[in-house]
Amino acid sequence: MSALSSLNGYIWKYRGRLALGLFFVLGSNFFAVFPAGLIQESIDLVSEYLIELKTNPERIQTSDFFQALLRLSTLIFLFALFKGILLFMVRQTIIVTSRWIEYDLKNEVFGHYQKMDLEFFRRHSTGDLMNRLSEDISNVRMYLGPVIMYGLNTLVLFVLVLVMMIKTSPFLTLMVFVPLPLLSALVYLVNKRILVQSTKVQEALSSISSFVQEFLSGIRIVKSYGRQEEFEGRFEVQSQGYRQEAVRLMITNAIFFPLILLLIGISTVLAVGVGGWEVHQERISPGVIAEFIIYVNLLTWPVASLGWITSIWQRAEASQLRINEFLNTQSKLKDGKLKVNSNQFVLEFHSVSFTYPETGIQALKSVSFRLEAGQILGITGKTGSGKSTIALLMLRFYDPSKGHITLNGIDLREYSVASVRAVFSLVPQDVFLFSDTIENNIRFGAEGNTEIDEDAFVAASTRAGLHQNVLEFSAGYQTRLGERGVTLSGGQKQRSSIARALFKKGSCLVLDDSLSAVDTSTEREILNHLKQFNGHKALILISHRVSTLQPAQLILVLDEGKRVEFGSPEELMKSKGLYCQFVEHQSPVRMSEL
Repeated sequence: MSALSSLNGYIWKYRGRLALGLFFVLGSNFFAVFPAGLIQESIDLVSEYLIELKTNPERIQTSDFFQALLRLSTLIFLFALFKGILLFMVRQTIIVTSRWIEYDLKNEVFGHYQKMDLEFFRRHSTGDLMNRLSEDISNVRMYLGPVIMYGLNTLVLFVLVLVMMIKTSPFLTLMVFVPLPLLSALVYLVNKRILVQSTKVQEALSSISSFVQEFLSGIRIVKSYGRQEEFEGRFEVQSQGYRQEAVRLMITNAIFFPLILLLIGISTVLAVGVGGWEVHQERISPGVIAEFIIYVNLLTWPVASLGWITSIWQRAEASQLRINEFLNTQSKLKDGKLKVNSNQFVLEFHSVSFTYPETGIQALKSVSFRLEAGQILGITGKTGSGKSTIALLMLRFYDPSKGHITLNGIDLREYSVASVRAVFSLVPQDVFLFSDTIENNIRFGAEGNTEIDEDAFVAASTRAGLHQNVLEFSAGYQTRLGERGVTLSGGQKQRSSIARALFKKGSCLVLDDSLSAVDTSTEREILNHLKQFNGHKALILISHRVSTLQPAQLILVLDEGKRVEFGSPEELMKSKGLYCQFVEHQSPVRMSEL
């Protein structure tokens, strides 16, 4: 219960509904147990009537007998009706409450996802994160709903039945409950085994989810390399592992349930056998045997469901452990309290070094530079030189390992993360578009996705070189895209992403190798538009292609994470350094364009 105790806050929040549910549980069980006494009275009434009919037929009042029998039958029917109504109310309170808690818990987990840093998402697979939000929370809901409902029902019913049985015949009660210690020991021994197996089942299911998610994301690569059979074999191995763990859990439950029924059956045999002896000794009436059989049968499903309840309980415990593990993980990025002054923009890197915590790779080594509003900075270098890392740091996806970054003279860590990211309009190297219309993907750049005038929308699309292209589609901007924008070509996806960033209207536009999929003429057109757009804003162009850096006023050259050159293109060409080598080796690049 240690993991599930973290749900106490939710239970307290809905304590009123749950208390009402407990009241309905008490009522429904009262109307379930009390008719057993009426049935005992009915059987004894019929038994006495038959005896009198044989011995003293002239003294029998048949009308009185049938009136009494009708009264008892009516009461039994009414009690069954009230029991059904109250059982309905039990579900409307406890089960519905579990759905409300499930809703709250999903929102809490999803909200926590939003707060986590990039390192967290690189350490966890998408399938595993999705499984915690769906399968794990679903298991927890089963604990909050059916387990609590049936658990309370079993407890209340057990107490009521025990009281009624002791009141009727203490000796027969003792005999009927002889198998109870064995039942308790059985539940205790199986509990731990079910918990271990439930945890393994959840882990195997997460592994399958991650594998399938990765397979579907890379389906084009799989098909293009003809590796379907290999992936089918790997999926079979994953499924076999899950099947084996699930079968082990099912075998445990399959053994548990019949054993409980066997113990209940022994109680019934004892009720009949010992009860018959008690009737023979004239200590109880025949109706008491029927009453005890009804009590035992009333306990059959609740006690038999202990195995099912235990299984769900343990699976919920395992799932809540996984959820708690995630919720207890805090982002390493601490949110500041200041807000960025959007009327000015001065970005400075002060001897910034950075090592990726998940890999231990040092991406930057004591890098410094300054960028002001109105300037265009080009960042270039070989693959793996740390170009994209600079973009990640300035948007505070990570914090520097050493050194610091200032915006308008204040350390980025003093600002709120949301305030910093509102300043930058990032076009990432890995373009992502939502499964929505082109228009909504571009409007996503607006804060709060608010409606903005049509002129601003068309202007952003035009500057990105996308507008004329979209007009050729039959549905125009209402064209719906497939997953990750698969409907569009690589160049169209990049231009859509640029339009989205322009539409955001941040103080600094960052293009991280975002023109790699467009042709040279389209690239030149977009860059010319960006020159005009720049004005009082800053522009950062990150690319290993020198042609993309054509508008840059300043060039930062990185090599193995170090700043090796910084200055204007003309200065760097004169120095005959690494930048000059890039220009000479990349063809066709005309010197007059630089």
